[in-house]
Amino acid sequence: MNQTHDPALVSWVESAQGHPDFPIQNLPLGIFRRRNSGDPPGIGVAIGDQILSLAATRAILGIPRGPVGQACEEQSLNHVMALGRSHWSALRADVSALLASGSRASRPGTADRILVPMQEAELFVPARIRDYTDFYASVHHATNVGSMFRPDNPLLPNYKWIPIGYHGRASSLVVSGTTVRRPKGQLKAPEADQPVYAASGALDYEAELGCFVGPGNHLGEPVPLQSAEEHLFGVCLVNDWSARDIQTWEYQPLGPFLAKNFATTISPWVVTLEALEPFRVPAFKRAEGDPEPLPYLQTSDNQTRGGLDLQLEVYLSTARMRAHGIDPLRLSRATTVHLYWTLAQMLTHHTSNGCNLQPGDLFATGTVSGPTKDSRGCLLELTWRGREPLTLPGGETRSFLEDGDEVILRASCEQPGKVRIGLGECRGTVMPAVAS
Repeated sequence: MNQTHDPALVSWVESAQGHPDFPIQNLPLGIFRRRNSGDPPGIGVAIGDQILSLAATRAILGIPRGPVGQACEEQSLNHVMALGRSHWSALRADVSALLASGSRASRPGTADRILVPMQEAELFVPARIRDYTDFYASVHHATNVGSMFRPDNPLLPNYKWIPIGYHGRASSLVVSGTTVRRPKGQLKAPEADQPVYAASGALDYEAELGCFVGPGNHLGEPVPLQSAEEHLFGVCLVNDWSARDIQTWEYQPLGPFLAKNFATTISPWVVTLEALEPFRVPAFKRAEGDPEPLPYLQTSDNQTRGGLDLQLEVYLSTARMRAHGIDPLRLSRATTVHLYWTLAQMLTHHTSNGCNLQPGDLFATGTVSGPTKDSRGCLLELTWRGREPLTLPGGETRSFLEDGDEVILRASCEQPGKVRIGLGECRGTVMPAVAS
């Protein structure tokens, strides 16, 4: 850790004090523009309820400098992500110093030229994402789902040996606030002789943590675990929308396809790995009898500090709840402490066959669930495949999502003696399927 993590550090941006997500100790990056301005998007840093424009800061104050300053004038974070850890750290230090109390950026006539209120901003997907991979890293989620289909043997033989994942669809990644159209697909009821093509009746969310790749690797050259974190830029929230009825019919023998690729929502702010440094924890402690990771997936450093103590919450707001002024209901709260595989292990395994990752690629953890019912990260688990519907405020019930439902993901890191930081929100509202 360094001076940017100092709990005593205070910003001249008043809203940063006591802000639940974006104090000066966080400084997440994203892509924004002032709403209805017609300006091209640019890179910003969230601070309180404001956004620091890095292009304006560079033009007016000459900071940030050098290659990272040039990269900050781009319309996506890819160029920043490609530069590597030393440049990311220098950028964070420069921004922290500019936003700290007493800096020259706080002078009258300067602050209003480099800050944009969040309520006046339009936010975008933070990088040009060429590839997206979704893992299955929560052993509690995997066990729960497996129990529905294989009660006596819920985990398949490879689960505790290998970080399981599938190749997602980058083109259908959307930023928080984008509506999600209910998908159609082939469905087959257990008692039916043949499938039908219809709108999904079992639409679900999946609460996940996403991670952006920084510098990539050359085709054919795996990334060893001891250097994997040099390739991890930062994290965001991911809602991997899932059509469970389509998934049930199509996933054998090749896995997720149309049940997953119609939309995946991500939060707009990328919290850097450096900002998360105060909240690093040991990797998941495996149960007695579980196999040790193979040598390419095991280092002492990864074991002692490869984990992350991040709390992930899911809220639901129905159209009826909003009409009656009822606050969103928290459905679950889980922690990434329970992930069976670390982010570094996921990246190393992803490249272990020589697969080349590129700056701005995204991978996600899969549904983050814990050992208790209130920590289950999707409706498939919470309602146990629809058999145990949830009762909502106002008397509504849900087995799966209905049209008009809004799902809200939130996440934060919080420990005694350290300043709480958050990831913002990841929101999406379900729209009806396209009419026949």
